[in-house]
Amino acid sequence: MSDSIPQSKTFLRFEDFLCFALYSANHAMNRAYKPLLEKLGLTYPQYIVMVVLWEKDKQTVKELGQKLFLASNTLTPLLKRLEKMGYVTRRRDSVDERKVVIHLTQQGKALKEDALEIPDCIIEATGLTSKKLQDLQAQLSLLRENLELFVGTDTLA
Repeated sequence: MSDSIPQSKTFLRFEDFLCFALYSANHAMNRAYKPLLEKLGLTYPQYIVMVVLWEKDKQTVKELGQKLFLASNTLTPLLKRLEKMGYVTRRRDSVDERKVVIHLTQQGKALKEDALEIPDCIIEATGLTSKKLQDLQAQLSLLRENLELFVGTDTLA
């Protein structure tokens, strides 16, 4: 136990649970995204897949999974749904047929224009300054990394 956490704080008190603060903040974030994404016909997981593909098209399922911290059995149904919606295609790699490469379609590329306002809407909804949001994101990334080290395994391996 760290010296920086008083013993009285380690007792099971609901209001002191970091995990619940994270869980409930995530739930609130999803509720904030929902009406914005409904306009696009996307769920949040579909949206983050599209964002990663808008940043760099033509990625393998494995690359997407690593960036999004999603296992293949979670990601594949998302990609199939995006393919049915006409936003992506899935093709076997011509060099290594074990790999599946995800490509944006023209429709998928065009969807980016409709999504451009979403980040600003969410930033505004947080009520936090850019600096506080950057600091929070850095701390949450560090928290995730430390927890991954604690469990001692790569959850996507």
